Amino acid sequence: MDNSMQNMLEMYLYETNTMVEQLDEILLEAENVGTFSVENINEIFRIMHTIKGSSAMMQFNPLSTLAHQVENLFFFMRENGGHNEIGHDLFNALFRASDFIKAQISNIENNEPLSDDIGGLTKEIQAMLASLQNAQAGEDVKSEAQEATASEAEQPNGSRFCIKVFFDEGVGMENLRSFMLVNTIKESCPIDAYEPAEIETDQSTAAQIIEQGFIMYFNAKDDLDMAIGIVESSLNIRTYESMELSQAEAGAPEQAAPPEPTSEKTEDKAAAGDTALVHAEPPKPGQAPAQAPAAQSQAHPGKQNLISVNLTKLDKLMDIVGEIVITESMVTSSPDIQGFKLDSFTKSARQLRKLTDDLQDTVMSIRMVPVSGVFQKMNRIVRDMSQALDRPAKLVVVGAETEVDKTIVDSIGDPIMHMVRNAMDHGIEESADDRVAVGKDPTGTVTLSAQHTGGEVIISIEDDGRGINTQKVLDKARDQGLLIKPESEYSQKEILQLLLLPGFSTNENVTEFSGRGVGMDVVKKNIEKVGGVVSMTSEIGRGTVTTLNIPLTLAIVDGMEIVVGDSIFTIPLHNIRSSFKVASQDIIYDSAGGEMICRMESFYPIVRLHEFYGLETEVTGVEEGIVIWIEAGDKSYCLFVDRLLGEQQVVVKPLPNYLYAFNIKKLGIAGCTILGDGNISIILDIPSLYEAAVSRI
Repeated sequence: MDNSMQNMLEMYLYETNTMVEQLDEILLEAENVGTFSVENINEIFRIMHTIKGSSAMMQFNPLSTLAHQVENLFFFMRENGGHNEIGHDLFNALFRASDFIKAQISNIENNEPLSDDIGGLTKEIQAMLASLQNAQAGEDVKSEAQEATASEAEQPNGSRFCIKVFFDEGVGMENLRSFMLVNTIKESCPIDAYEPAEIETDQSTAAQIIEQGFIMYFNAKDDLDMAIGIVESSLNIRTYESMELSQAEAGAPEQAAPPEPTSEKTEDKAAAGDTALVHAEPPKPGQAPAQAPAAQSQAHPGKQNLISVNLTKLDKLMDIVGEIVITESMVTSSPDIQGFKLDSFTKSARQLRKLTDDLQDTVMSIRMVPVSGVFQKMNRIVRDMSQALDRPAKLVVVGAETEVDKTIVDSIGDPIMHMVRNAMDHGIEESADDRVAVGKDPTGTVTLSAQHTGGEVIISIEDDGRGINTQKVLDKARDQGLLIKPESEYSQKEILQLLLLPGFSTNENVTEFSGRGVGMDVVKKNIEKVGGVVSMTSEIGRGTVTTLNIPLTLAIVDGMEIVVGDSIFTIPLHNIRSSFKVASQDIIYDSAGGEMICRMESFYPIVRLHEFYGLETEVTGVEEGIVIWIEAGDKSYCLFVDRLLGEQQVVVKPLPNYLYAFNIKKLGIAGCTILGDGNISIILDIPSLYEAAVSRI
């Protein structure tokens, strides 16, 4: 596949995925109110028409065929008002169509063959269309041929205005983009004609649009103004020009030719009182300049607010910025200039640091995306499970605008899906009667919320169901041999953490949703991969809350530099509660001889970092070093180190792949960073360090 086809495929996948997500949202909204609004019908028709055309162009025939059938259905509903006879079966069929498209897109992304098994689904949709047509008794039913021509524009006859549009260079699929633009404008105002006319079916028209532009004709000034507003707000529009046609041009029979005013005609039109509205931009190489009347001209800048960027390019940009940050620290901290009075250099260095920080913040902000995309997908999970389990339930979303690094957003989708499924399957009561009997609303509620707190995002999945029976969990863990200490010593928090162990499940029967012991441990592993922590709380009869503490980004960390012997370590700043000096009499010992210290009326184990990693140091007495109180989720303990160097924003660098064969992740090592003086600092993974070190105490 050449580069142009690869780019087209990437654009196709991106746009189709986006449109299918929009389709799901529209279907869920319509199902909640029991009918489709006119806006819903128009939007679904547009989505399906676009998927049909782009899939046909890419030769993905099963997708094109299915989209065409759904498009036929919504064309009839749009033209005949058949949306008042909507049944539950129609929504289910449309959701299955959405699932089929998603599955096929996944096959394309994984370079797997498409499925041709859509006969049953298309026949079901055709039957529903026939049912709506029969319900429209007494009215003329448009044939399929009429439907195909209905989307084509009429020939211009007396058009007085036109708009010529040029798309961004190299954007691809210009003919289909033109047709999408036509459909969008038609929802607001009539179009007399457009040229070229066969944009939906003739792929070669894309080249004509690139060279000559895409022209739309209008009969009224108000329609022109409405279309200009839509063009200005559309994506991928490089430039456009709008103009009023002369009487000779306006009266041209059949297909009007695109306007080609010359400078002489410009003066004549200006004298006759004709006006022209032009947005000028230098023409592309090989393209004739777009000419327009100079008199009474008015610029209409095309809006371009969003662009799609490949994530690998952002990763590369982040790497470069990280290198700039490191190099800037190396230059300003160079031992060669220490001790010299360099006022001009110091001033320039401060300005460089400010610009570097601004650049770093800007690049990080580019990668930040809202969690709304992940949250909205959970509506479908709740809807499907509510029907399958016959448990009335709804999803409430809070803080969907909260932004997280794109890499992290992609990693938390599956964990959140598992937790929502657990909330529906384990949490929400089996019947509305059970809820009413204990004074609850008959409809259960699953709440997804997200909020920023310092350098991390807290995402919680909460249900108002029956809660978790900790004694049942403890009994199950004992039967499976998962307990490592007497049952009486387990706190409620520790019992709930048993649910995160591999293979653990409290379901007696295996269902399509749970019971296999797979899911909760996946949640824990995936969240810990991105440096996060999972914790749970529950109350019998009130519900369960699962909390995910996740860092904002994986690329740059605010950390505390510490020294142990000749080694330098970095502790993420959001994991540190406090640091303090201790006296030997403050240390107490547990039954196994492990050191502990009391803080705020609770006892915490002390991990001597030099002992854990086998490092040589002269600071061995507890009064000689410093103790750092750290925590990650429900894990809290203290580290004994030689001294603190201070806070430092560091760029996280992965360690060489061969080192991971030694399981260093489980030894409390998350990565490394390069300091300003060229030294390497190991970044500590606080949760796994706890598992490795405290388990030895």
